Amino acid sequence: MQDLKDIPDAVRWRFAAECAAKLPALYDIAFREALGKKYDALEQEIWMELARMVRDIVHDCSLPFRNAQEIARSLQVAITVLFGPEYGGETIELAEDGAVVLVKRCPFLIHGHTLATDHEHAFSRCMALTLTAVPVLNNKYTARFVRTMCTGDRQCEIRIEKKPAPQAEAVAKK
Repeated sequence: MQDLKDIPDAVRWRFAAECAAKLPALYDIAFREALGKKYDALEQEIWMELARMVRDIVHDCSLPFRNAQEIARSLQVAITVLFGPEYGGETIELAEDGAVVLVKRCPFLIHGHTLATDHEHAFSRCMALTLTAVPVLNNKYTARFVRTMCTGDRQCEIRIEKKPAPQAEAVAKK
């Protein structure tokens, strides 16, 4: 093999995706103890910035994001582009304008196991990415986690729904 183009695309994709999925755990191992409580805040900023990369992928690839179902499907595509084919799940449509992302395979948990890192840290990364990405894609929508594999559930369940109207929020608070 003489050149990069001699390496099949599937092999390059596999190594790049594995590297991207392992990096969070490797940084955790290297820096968490040294930075202490500062580490979580710094890491969340990084994952919130990755949400903007999700937006760039969705926009550059002309993926739809007008409603909850489109946001859910486009989010899954973008996350797979960023972190590889070890990410696996499906989208379920809820009512007229809601969707659930079911994550059945997570590259962060897979590589976290092999590197013996704490799953709760994986959840804070995913939460920062997802809860930022959804409104960045469409600010009329929000996401919330119902189940998480990081905390022992069989799969992750993320609900994407339209944000309540401002006046509905005020009435709900009374």
